[in-house]
Amino acid sequence: MTAISQFSGRNIGLPPPILLALLYGLLALSGMALLKLPFAATINLTWMDALFTSVSAITVTGLVVVDTGSDLSFFGQAVVLALIQLGGLGLMTFATLVLSSLGLPIGFEHRVFLKEDLGQTSLSELLSLVKIVLRVVLLCEAMGVALLCFVTVPEFGWGMGLWQALFHSISAFNNAGFALFPDSLTRWATNPVINLSIPALYIIGGLGFGVLWDVSRHRRWNPLTLHSKLMLVGTVGLLLWAFILFAVLEWNNPGTLGALDSTADKLWVSWFQASTPRTAGFNTTDISQLHDPTVLLFISLMLIGGGSTSTAGGIKVTTFIVLLLATYAFFRRRPRMRAFGRSLGFEEALKVMALLTIAGMVILTGMFLTTISHDGDFLNLAFETVSAFGTVGLSRGTTGELDTLGRLTIIAIMFLGRVGPLTLGFFLATTTPTRIKYPETKIYLG
Repeated sequence: MTAISQFSGRNIGLPPPILLALLYGLLALSGMALLKLPFAATINLTWMDALFTSVSAITVTGLVVVDTGSDLSFFGQAVVLALIQLGGLGLMTFATLVLSSLGLPIGFEHRVFLKEDLGQTSLSELLSLVKIVLRVVLLCEAMGVALLCFVTVPEFGWGMGLWQALFHSISAFNNAGFALFPDSLTRWATNPVINLSIPALYIIGGLGFGVLWDVSRHRRWNPLTLHSKLMLVGTVGLLLWAFILFAVLEWNNPGTLGALDSTADKLWVSWFQASTPRTAGFNTTDISQLHDPTVLLFISLMLIGGGSTSTAGGIKVTTFIVLLLATYAFFRRRPRMRAFGRSLGFEEALKVMALLTIAGMVILTGMFLTTISHDGDFLNLAFETVSAFGTVGLSRGTTGELDTLGRLTIIAIMFLGRVGPLTLGFFLATTTPTRIKYPETKIYLG
């Protein structure tokens, strides 16, 4: 039994993944109850609408069945914002503490490495680690509010302008994708401040605190950990790939980039939409008008997601990179994967296979159930399902058309997409080795 399990058993009797799921479940139910209060909405919000909105907020997804800006009152919007902050910050803090108990380095000074026994890590060290997380969150969100005020205050005045800036800054950093406008951020599609500040927030939030702390400590490339190097290279590579491909595919589409007048405007929108599919959920163009190849591009990006111990979802960038490294090593007949002068063993490939298998099963099951509940375009249903699993929040308009079964399916997928990867990662990291060995044999593959 691991130390963290012993700790949990002595206090509550439940392993951390179960505690995490229960915590998120309780927060979702509490949010649902608050949203059902008469003064929380300007419309008659059903229990299903309240539950869907609460789960979407606590899992920092952003899929909606009501308009956050007009259908919810200021109190209702504040509830959604609180759930977003608790959902994003709560998971990040929990992930940090779980990793510290498993003995995995997360970049908190050289002397504070993750210890296998929770009793060997003092409470003051854990509290200090949480304080670092809180400082990073508050600093980034405060800077986001300051920048967004240059756009929102002149348009809405001080009171509403500050609220708009605060709401969208917290939503962006936590990769939630909730916006106070029915068309997300389309009204500011070509605004340079929006196109720089909002993506900066969700890219930073999606990198993971291990990477941020590693970069802040070393500020040079060579001393960075392999995880940080893979995350940074993978993030930049995916951003460039998505930016170029989106611009090429949508340049003349009259429903998206083709409606814009200048090349600069098209490039701004291409940049924003290239960065948002990996769990951010905002959009500055009509997602329902995308060409089918672009929709498939978005689905792949939503599946990949962001970084571990971050506000982002998906299978994670490092998982995708390890998959590529394993494939390359196989064709080169190498027993180990290599990257930046370091090697990764067979166990990492097994973890990737486990993550991909679980992700595939959840997504396929979700697609199957949504196609039963809604007789619509299959590509749109696949898009909504992957968006829910990756806790992205981008939608082609199908979510609001789903019946009870469809909405419950999306709710379950959002919940699994948020809690599932960390839960699976916990079990992968705490695998108990066995001394029993069986004779090897071969089967035919391919």
